[in-house]
Amino acid sequence: MPVPARPLALVLPPLDRDLSPFTGLTREHWCAYADHLLRSAHRFATDDHANLFLPGATSAYGRRSDSLEAFARTFLLASFRIAGDPEGTRWLADWYAEGLDAGTDPANPDRWPTPGELDQAKVEAASLAVGLALTRDVLWDTLPRRVQEQLIAWFETVIGETYPPINWVWFQIVVEIFLAGVGGRSSDADIDAGLAVHDSLHRGHGWFADGPERAYDHYVGWAFQVYPQLLQLMAPGDPRVQARAALDGGRLADFLDDAIHLVGADGAPLVQGRSLIYRFAAAAPFWSGQLLGHTRLSPGVSRRAASGVLAYFMGRGATNDDGLLTIGFHGEFPGMKQSYSGAGSPYWAAKGMLGLALPADHPAWTAVEEPLPVETADTRLFIPAPGWQVDGTAADGVVRVRNHGTDHANPGTRVADSPLYARLGYSTATFPDLASESLDNAVVFADAGGRLTHRTGFDFLGQFGAGGVQVGASRAATHWIAIDPDGGPDHGSGAAGVATPGPEVTVVSVTRGAVELRLVRVRGASGAAARLRIGGWPVPAGSTLSSVVRPVGWGQDLDDAGTWQSEAPHPVGEQVAIPWAGTAGPAADGDYAAVVGLGGNGLTTELDAAGFRGDGLFVFADGTPVDPAAVWAQLRP
Repeated sequence: MPVPARPLALVLPPLDRDLSPFTGLTREHWCAYADHLLRSAHRFATDDHANLFLPGATSAYGRRSDSLEAFARTFLLASFRIAGDPEGTRWLADWYAEGLDAGTDPANPDRWPTPGELDQAKVEAASLAVGLALTRDVLWDTLPRRVQEQLIAWFETVIGETYPPINWVWFQIVVEIFLAGVGGRSSDADIDAGLAVHDSLHRGHGWFADGPERAYDHYVGWAFQVYPQLLQLMAPGDPRVQARAALDGGRLADFLDDAIHLVGADGAPLVQGRSLIYRFAAAAPFWSGQLLGHTRLSPGVSRRAASGVLAYFMGRGATNDDGLLTIGFHGEFPGMKQSYSGAGSPYWAAKGMLGLALPADHPAWTAVEEPLPVETADTRLFIPAPGWQVDGTAADGVVRVRNHGTDHANPGTRVADSPLYARLGYSTATFPDLASESLDNAVVFADAGGRLTHRTGFDFLGQFGAGGVQVGASRAATHWIAIDPDGGPDHGSGAAGVATPGPEVTVVSVTRGAVELRLVRVRGASGAAARLRIGGWPVPAGSTLSSVVRPVGWGQDLDDAGTWQSEAPHPVGEQVAIPWAGTAGPAADGDYAAVVGLGGNGLTTELDAAGFRGDGLFVFADGTPVDPAAVWAQLRP
């Protein structure tokens, strides 16, 4: 085990407010961050550079897997640096050349496990193949033939292997495309089958589900929309790749039209979905669009989004005192570890630094930053595939998503809610409560023992605009879940267990800016003896934002209220609070309503000015009216 040298200091150039008026970051800042991350990780490498034994968590696959993961993911970052500045990064090419030799040397007792021996190595093989392809002239072509043959033999163990029909198919595609380009063996059947799976997961307008379920998250951007563009760079002469260029490019451009609305003014990405420990990987699709010009976003807006994401995390404790990325979101938070997470896992954040592969004179680096949509005006947008309605507010820079279409499951499934997928709301300013049973953006029923229902498996009823407001709705056969402790690893889906039926509930979100009128219709409540709870946004202690839930005097009475507070630390703070309103006794069949707000200064005033008029219309603070009866009438039965 190597003894690391003293931690290295991060030295950044002065902020440049002329070129980058919003973030101050230039390419020089990105290079400084990247080099600091690499040099810090290298301190924990073995003498032959093949293994990086980073301190911290160990995955279920063990330390050999974790050390390969750390090498491969930092190499991906290094390859971006080398590709964009081959003259100034010889030190990186030389450092990783040693590790590539030792890691694939069959005679080395500390060699890497092959993809044929270990599933996690299938993932890391893709990073190695992409990195070698992007730096072919600088690195691959200069390796001794012996080392090239070792690498080819190591990569060839992916041929014929089984990959789950999710974003993982790309790990096989890029490796075999690389092999085909360097004289190794490859399987057309593997590549064609993987591309077919990829296409089968497209759900419209550039959005992909990560598998057959309603699994929508950041993998849409940092996997499904990145690898097709890298493929164009890796194998520009391959007829299959050429035939896909327009299709994949159009899908990326469509996706980016939506994705740019999911970044807050502070640079925070939408906090939703699994693998959030990859942090600024969320910047990857914006760079991907600039690689080959498959975007309708200007270079200045693209860099504004990407630099905002990077600055958001690097300014909030993404690295520890050793300069290492940790498992967490802001700072280290072990509770975000999944079974496959090791100390090297967070370095998939490297994907967010893809822009470094672009040379310094590329417009993405030379254009003046331009504002994000939420920085110029309030934004409203429907994203049909995941069933999201997006409301961004310029006053506080927050983007909110009301979610009626995503739960990492399929209609009719009866499992526990996944905290990162099944909530009614996600934002760029709040981190979900990680407990499965929660009041976080919820409409739930509490039984006599205090257990809360789940909504996973709900039916998405659609979304529409009406006179300046957005409307989305879903209907759930709620259920209590006794979770099976041996239900298997957490890969995003809700935990399995024994389900007990609860009442049926239809939830309608009528939104305008920071305020949601949440309409609730309950059926089948008799005999359940369960209290209704309508929960708001989870706000950490000390936040400048307010989270409010208020009854609005319409339908059945909501005669109870309170605030739930966490007793344990949270990924973005020591404590989180969630307001709620509900019934003091068992809920009855009928309609209920509350306003649910998340916003900065002025939210309370805005809520005070909103409410029902005598004619039965609800009026938002700016005078925009909505007729609940008309809303119900437009919903699908």
